[in-house]
Amino acid sequence: MAKPLPHELQVLHAEICAALADPTRIAILYELADGPRNVGQVVAALELNQTTVSRHLRFLRDRGMVATERSVANVVYSLTDQRVIQALDLMRAVLADVLARRQALMQAVG
Repeated sequence: MAKPLPHELQVLHAEICAALADPTRIAILYELADGPRNVGQVVAALELNQTTVSRHLRFLRDRGMVATERSVANVVYSLTDQRVIQALDLMRAVLADVLARRQALMQAVG
């Protein structure tokens, strides 16, 4: 893939990076990776209050990372693209490697 243009970087930061900048939103994305959920199901799974979950789901929806579908009594949320979970998993692997290198350095020094 080619290097991103400056405008593309601004949009990436405003849309995707901003959505991933909060651990609660990341937890919600992982919860939705298991399948569509309504707010109550996300609240129960993450043990958060409904206001918090609804606010974060709205933020993710506004950035196109989750979609909504009205069911009879609920609004059901789902991921718009499963690749976001692959990206999160890749970032977690990078973090694990960084922490392992840091630990090895500390052991070498100490």
